[in-house]
Amino acid sequence: LVSVPACCSARYNLALLAFFGFFLLYALRVNLSVALVDMVEPNISLAKNTTSNVCPEHSSTINVPRNTTGEKYSWDADTQGWILGSFFYGYIITQIPGGYIASKIGGKLLLGFGIFGTSVFTLLTPLAANLGVGYLIAVRALEGLGEGVTFPAMHSMWSSWAPPLERSKLLSISYAGAQLGTVVSLPLSGLICYYMNWVYVFYIFGALGVLWFFFWMWLVSDTPETHRSISHAEREYILSSLKDQLSTQKSVPWRPILESLPLWAIVVAHFSYNWTFYTLLTLLPTYMKEILRFDAQENGFLSALPYFGCWLCIILSGQIADYLREKKNFSTVCVRKCFTLIGMIGPAVFLVAAGFIGCNYALAVAFVTISTTLGGFCTSGYSINHLDIAPSYAGILLGITNSFATIPGMVGPVIAKNLTHNNTVGEWQTVFYIAASINLFGAIFFALFASGEVQDWAVSGYHLHRN
Repeated sequence: LVSVPACCSARYNLALLAFFGFFLLYALRVNLSVALVDMVEPNISLAKNTTSNVCPEHSSTINVPRNTTGEKYSWDADTQGWILGSFFYGYIITQIPGGYIASKIGGKLLLGFGIFGTSVFTLLTPLAANLGVGYLIAVRALEGLGEGVTFPAMHSMWSSWAPPLERSKLLSISYAGAQLGTVVSLPLSGLICYYMNWVYVFYIFGALGVLWFFFWMWLVSDTPETHRSISHAEREYILSSLKDQLSTQKSVPWRPILESLPLWAIVVAHFSYNWTFYTLLTLLPTYMKEILRFDAQENGFLSALPYFGCWLCIILSGQIADYLREKKNFSTVCVRKCFTLIGMIGPAVFLVAAGFIGCNYALAVAFVTISTTLGGFCTSGYSINHLDIAPSYAGILLGITNSFATIPGMVGPVIAKNLTHNNTVGEWQTVFYIAASINLFGAIFFALFASGEVQDWAVSGYHLHRN
């Protein structure tokens, strides 16, 4: 099997376009966490008296006339929690249907319209906020519906596009966009709020999403067979590398899927990882503002640092994972387990440490950054294991695991907000403890029960295929 060079190939073009798609998707998802600080009247963002005595103020205030033309709303902490969580209520509904529909009609349209829909609702966010908090929650839930289909759709596309030994590379490139989207949009949203007005956060990112949609529809196809400009050599290379791995049966084997222990290993790992990820994603800006007391502008850059580390780690670990499998003859399951253990135990250790360094904010940022960076190993761990055990149903499997993995996004921030009513360091330590222990459990469960082989039920005729 002659491998076809990566440069300018159709499969790497797909990875690149997907990269920008997920970049925008996460930009659209997290911009609210930053804008919210500006949308709420300052005196009720949180009780100030409790924060003033924990850590000293130390922001080097840059005297720029801050733009204050944006509307301010009087939402209390609980309402803000609901606004931030509402996204996930939509997101969880479309996971499994997304995987199923993608397996029927292909991932291209589903992913394209998922991001297009999310962009349109983002453009409507300022209007919804003006109409009232109910409208805003509804719009965010609708954005969630749109984003819910995207990961299953992408996994479904990769099941026809990614040669087994290039899986870690190709998938880590496309999904790393999510981390970079977080990196860029957190500080950028902060700057937009600072110099312009929070409404532009939603207008700018929404417009970019619509623009991406046209490129995607024009340049991408569902399978190598239907691609307009793919070289003959590349098409043959991809199809022949996948020939033993795909199933031709039309019906989905739901029962064997739900009884599959390797699938549940991914579910538990995915749930646990996301608990930490979402707790940090939605609450890190708050922690830095209320406990470590950064000014919003610093806050954006420092909140983004961890995700920049994670982005680098995802790209590099994807290359390393495929290198180990191809050149060093490590088994797939060994690579997936090792990467998952590093990517979950590492973050747990540093997260707990972050709660114990008092007001040393340089160290706090360093620990949280290391914690999130190490999490990047998981992308080449449990995160693409769906494609190892059942390429034909990868979209559906991801829909299943991501449904469970969305629950932390809904309950994590709410629990954390409830645990930190007085904003003391002790309360935040509890939040970090919970996240770390969940992570630890997920890592151990995955290490015990994961598999790297295509499962019997996932191949037509159930013949075993050894990778």
